[in-house]
Amino acid sequence: MQKFFIIVVLIVVSCLKAKSQKVNVKDEFQFAQGQLSLMLNEIDQISAGKLVSPRTIENGRLKMTDAGNWTSGFFPGMLWYLYEFTGDDRWKIEAQRFTNYLKGQQYNKGTHDLGFMIYGSFGHGYKLTNDSSYRTVLVNAAKSLSTRFHQVPGLIQSWEHLPQFTYPVIIDNMMNLELLFEASKITGDSSFYKIAVKHADLTLKNAFRKDYSSYHVIDYDPKDGSVIKKTTHQGFADESSWARGQAWGLYGFTMCFRETGDTAYLNLARHIAKFILNNPKIPKDMVPYWDYDDPAIPLSPKDVSAAAITASALFELAVHTQDDYYKQKAQQILKSLSKRYKANKNEDKGFLLLHSTGHKPYNSEIDAPIIYADYYYLEALIRSQDNHLKERY
Repeated sequence: MQKFFIIVVLIVVSCLKAKSQKVNVKDEFQFAQGQLSLMLNEIDQISAGKLVSPRTIENGRLKMTDAGNWTSGFFPGMLWYLYEFTGDDRWKIEAQRFTNYLKGQQYNKGTHDLGFMIYGSFGHGYKLTNDSSYRTVLVNAAKSLSTRFHQVPGLIQSWEHLPQFTYPVIIDNMMNLELLFEASKITGDSSFYKIAVKHADLTLKNAFRKDYSSYHVIDYDPKDGSVIKKTTHQGFADESSWARGQAWGLYGFTMCFRETGDTAYLNLARHIAKFILNNPKIPKDMVPYWDYDDPAIPLSPKDVSAAAITASALFELAVHTQDDYYKQKAQQILKSLSKRYKANKNEDKGFLLLHSTGHKPYNSEIDAPIIYADYYYLEALIRSQDNHLKERY
């Protein structure tokens, strides 16, 4: 009898501990509604002309960007998440307003970031409203993105404007493939799918080290497809592991498994997750420093955005692997973000999270709130709900 009682107590304690590790999603979305209401007021007071989307706080003021900035899709995406969670038409109306500001970007062939910009805004809107005009924008954006793909070297080119590179491809680009997969499903045109798979395959082949950390930039020779150099543009050093880059890789290859069923992508995602979660340089609170190999650690700035992206990716990885370990780690990250890194209520210009790092080598957005950290935080909160990912994917 005593043994049975002890077992029961242990089970109860275990359940209570597991519950305590979970973030109250309803409370967090209530907080988000208040903060985004504040941000909308800020935007309406200062926004004019081509500045359509908030990005960060600079010199104590809300910094806005134009529609062509790679971060422009995150704010409308957040508004769509609020509408998805609450069902309140107020958020739908605002999401439609800020999404429509980006409509012209469907024809932008000068950026590899159309996935961030268009899928994050019109993609979410399409899933929630089935608006046929949104579908058209998604397909046109995928066509524009496809123009940046060349059979040799077989990847989507990231930049043209940096003279130190010939045909650079960055790990971030994995995130833009979701737009191509979506366009393929909408149209039945397999060319979008084939481009995404070719890009993912060569990234898998060339962008990762033996420990499954990734380089930031792989520079290719467009004549024969050979690798010219493996380097960085945002990390501490060419051979260092830039934290947000590791998160992009985890998220991107988890998504690619979802869209293709190719277990090579799933296996890579698991290896990347192991590198992140078992890294000796990751703090106890699971929020990484901006680069795992910065010799200034622990005096180095952290990157909350990398943690939020990682949490979101881990929730999906848990579904595909049926391994609750990833879910538990994602919950741990969310709990840490909600307790230690959240903005002050009704302050900080309406941002949700503080202490991200944008571009450390350029001394840009250091220890700052950044809109994409907030976006992936909301996404992770939605994904943390039981069965959400199973129902969506």
